[in-house]
Amino acid sequence: MKTTKIILSVFALFLSSIIMAQNSPFYSFEVKDINGNAYDLSQLKGKKVLIVNTASKCGYTPQYEDLQKLYEKYGGDEFTIIGFPANNFMNQEPGSNSEIKEFCTNEYGVSFPMMSKISVKGDDIHPLYEWLTQKEKNGKENAKVKWNFQKFMIDENGNWAGYAKPGTKPFDEDIVDWIKG
Repeated sequence: MKTTKIILSVFALFLSSIIMAQNSPFYSFEVKDINGNAYDLSQLKGKKVLIVNTASKCGYTPQYEDLQKLYEKYGGDEFTIIGFPANNFMNQEPGSNSEIKEFCTNEYGVSFPMMSKISVKGDDIHPLYEWLTQKEKNGKENAKVKWNFQKFMIDENGNWAGYAKPGTKPFDEDIVDWIKG
């Protein structure tokens, strides 16, 4: 009888951990895509996600090219990239959503999902970026956004898995190993 209770308790704990992973706070966010349409992050369950705050007039803007190549090489059922334009650093993303979309498409052939422009720090920080940057919300680490093109890694269960500094190139070994792992 005691053994049965222990087995049932372990099984219940295992089940609850699976349910909790699929109900990650990451999946509760809804954002707007670059066209202004609702984009529910719960549709990304089962995929690794690389979230990048972007800007069109930054020294790191050429990273769009490698982000697109990374997306073409690994994107699909198990991995995606989401770009979040932000104008938080020296007015380096001043354009409207339509101007940003046109720039990304014409200059870099971006086909990975781009979202509407948001704030990634400060008093008007988007709730998703609060979760990404605050340990008390993501359960892992404080990771203040230092500049454009900071990269956040979300695992296939919606858990915060790490981040890469803005200057880290998209094909950095740590990022590629994480995608393939």
